[in-house]
Amino acid sequence: MTSFFPQRLEPMKDEDFFRLTSCIKQRYGLNLGDKKTLVESRLYNYVLDRGFTSFADFVSTALAADNELEMANIINRLTTNYTYFMREQEHFDHFTKVFLPNAEQTIDRNELCIWSAGCSFGHEAYTFACCMEDYFEDKNNSWDRRILATDISHNALLTAKQGSYGAATLDSLPRAWKKKYFTEKNGIYTVNERLRSQVLFKCHNLMENISFKKKFDLIICRNVMIYFDRETVRDLIRRFYDATNDGGYLYIGHAETLPEGSPYVRERAAVYRKMLRRE
Repeated sequence: MTSFFPQRLEPMKDEDFFRLTSCIKQRYGLNLGDKKTLVESRLYNYVLDRGFTSFADFVSTALAADNELEMANIINRLTTNYTYFMREQEHFDHFTKVFLPNAEQTIDRNELCIWSAGCSFGHEAYTFACCMEDYFEDKNNSWDRRILATDISHNALLTAKQGSYGAATLDSLPRAWKKKYFTEKNGIYTVNERLRSQVLFKCHNLMENISFKKKFDLIICRNVMIYFDRETVRDLIRRFYDATNDGGYLYIGHAETLPEGSPYVRERAAVYRKMLRRE
């Protein structure tokens, strides 16, 4: 006789939680060791949808060799958070009032290199692109000002590339920007082609070496390092520093702090700089 009651899973055992989170920390740097409730709740329905009857069987399958797709799906579910345009506005104020004017005066290669590291669904990168469009609108220049935006979540990157968002996520944007940089249809706002062409989305694991061809004038890594332990953050900051041009900036989340001994110099809350090298 077929049961009409939905399948239920036994609670995740500590050993399965440890197996999964240890692998995630090793591969992706995410420290989930004290977040068993979060891990179990975010994976519960997914495990059932995948046809598993226990967390133990699911974890064993996920950790099997060459099962990167399953691990990617897990990461998508564990790290996806609500985000929106103009989040933590202080950074955008600094960007338009300090960073861009300084860049105009000091950068002589007619190019701005900006990296949104951990870009999620693209709101952050597109907001910075809006700021640049607005800033340079009345200026006669030919600056190359594309933004590299990376994340480990394939699902997030897919949404980011499409550039279509619900109206609520645009509430903090100026009304003029909504009309200028978006097309609205049935309550969905899509970033216009000009703005989308300025942002390059790529998959990148922050635990990997930073091997991009050019160094950056600004690295934005906000509300990402909250998932990492201090040693992982310390190593990542060193790699960020090496990938930053002299005089370049690092923006981090306002709830985050850099570890003691960081090579960056703090300019203000959540804003750091790699000081110009003295000859």
